[in-house]
Amino acid sequence: MFGYEFMREAFIASTFIAITAGIVGVFVVSRNMSFLSHTLSEIGFAGASFGVLIGISPLAGMILFTMVSSIAVGSLSSESSRREASISTISSLFIGLGILFLSLSSQSSSYATNILFGSIVGISTKEVQQLMILAVVVILIILVFYKSLTFDSFDHIGARAAGLKTRLLSVIFLITLALSVSIGSQIVGSMLVFVLLTLPGATARYLVHSVPKLIMVSVGLSLAGVWLGLYLAFVTNWPVTFFISSFEVIVYFLGLSYKNWKLNH
Repeated sequence: MFGYEFMREAFIASTFIAITAGIVGVFVVSRNMSFLSHTLSEIGFAGASFGVLIGISPLAGMILFTMVSSIAVGSLSSESSRREASISTISSLFIGLGILFLSLSSQSSSYATNILFGSIVGISTKEVQQLMILAVVVILIILVFYKSLTFDSFDHIGARAAGLKTRLLSVIFLITLALSVSIGSQIVGSMLVFVLLTLPGATARYLVHSVPKLIMVSVGLSLAGVWLGLYLAFVTNWPVTFFISSFEVIVYFLGLSYKNWKLNH
């Protein structure tokens, strides 16, 4: 399997994607922003399609759209009473824009499929290097603001009472989330990147409780999912996204069952 260059590139890229998604996913779940990762994935589809239309890389277009939109969408949907309506409105708009941009470009429908659901064949050495740089940037941001971000994510009221700049922390987190969506979409696609940004972190909460352990378990589950998914995709020639999402869903329900079993015993 590693005799093929595209598989070596895919494994390197997926490793950085899994680490980034695993770390950020813990904060996504703790801040109850799973909905936002889903919305940003659809915005990312429009951004990638726009990049194709104007002749820049899909990754650059995705970063542009998600970075600009994340703060606006996060503010728009900060109130739970408006959250459901805002999700539906924004998602519908950007899915429509993504389809429009692709139809106006000269790319085939198979290219649209790669953007939506990921591809392990099309990733190049240059794109792997870009992903690695972006992943390191995200991880460094998390490390720099780790204590404050953890405090704000797990005890927002306490963080405000302690005088932390919670609004600034929210903006910083939204930027890291936008970058994570753009990074993860390169392997699992824009439509299912939220799987890696939500399920490993949610599963970890059923198994452990301290933040360092949550991050370790979440990253471990993300890595296991993408590595196993890539291997099975190579063996079967089935879509890698199917195996990754199936693994994460199965592990999630196993974690939930374990949590319920502990509560009953």
